[in-house]
Amino acid sequence: MRISGAVALVTGASSGIGRATALALAAEGANVIVHGRDRPALDALAARLDGHALVADLAVAGEAERLGEAALERAGRVDILVANAGAGWAGPFEEMADADRDRLLTVNLAAPIALTKVLLPGMRERGAGYLAYVTSIAGRTGVAGEAVYAATKAGVDSFAESLRLELRGSGVDVGVLVPGVVQTRFFERRGRPYGRQRPAPLDPGPVGRDLVGLIASGGAELYRPGWLRLPVAIRGTVPGAYRALASRFGGS
Repeated sequence: MRISGAVALVTGASSGIGRATALALAAEGANVIVHGRDRPALDALAARLDGHALVADLAVAGEAERLGEAALERAGRVDILVANAGAGWAGPFEEMADADRDRLLTVNLAAPIALTKVLLPGMRERGAGYLAYVTSIAGRTGVAGEAVYAATKAGVDSFAESLRLELRGSGVDVGVLVPGVVQTRFFERRGRPYGRQRPAPLDPGPVGRDLVGLIASGGAELYRPGWLRLPVAIRGTVPGAYRALASRFGGS
């Protein structure tokens, strides 16, 4: 995928992986539209990127569609979607409130699907585009205390894989970033801090740059578990090894 001159929409760009990816895309010459809920942070980032900021709460029904339409209205087209925005919750499943369950299902799963529905027709018509979804190690292995979160990420994984097969030969590529633990505000926002010493959280900067590399190559999967002292990228050629390493997350 040619990034220079492309229009990219990055969701959840106020901080973390989304912010790092937006910066990396802009460094490669993309015109970046950043989305989030933190207006001051988004405006500052958009100014730095010479891009645009769009505020939307993806937990609200219909907001994902509105965001996609607003991006198209602002830029005329979207060539790259980075569906990164996500919500978390941790604790025993039976203690999870219905509202928290619905929020995770909407933000993590329904919103990326809805955004794709709005933006894909234009990509198909132009015969070029890239759909990038940020999933999670939890969607590949399951994590005790995060049953609904893991289910939403597994759903995004399956959606992306199915869409990749459906779009083969169309010029639109589909890829997933499967990170382990990344140093972001995700844990703060979910209400329970990250409690393990190992693996240590990864710096989001290199993760975002690696995701942009995946987009540029038209690749399908990028794994960033980070068990080694130096962050490593395990690509889709060895998913079995990744899952074996990741199995340590399956326990409480």
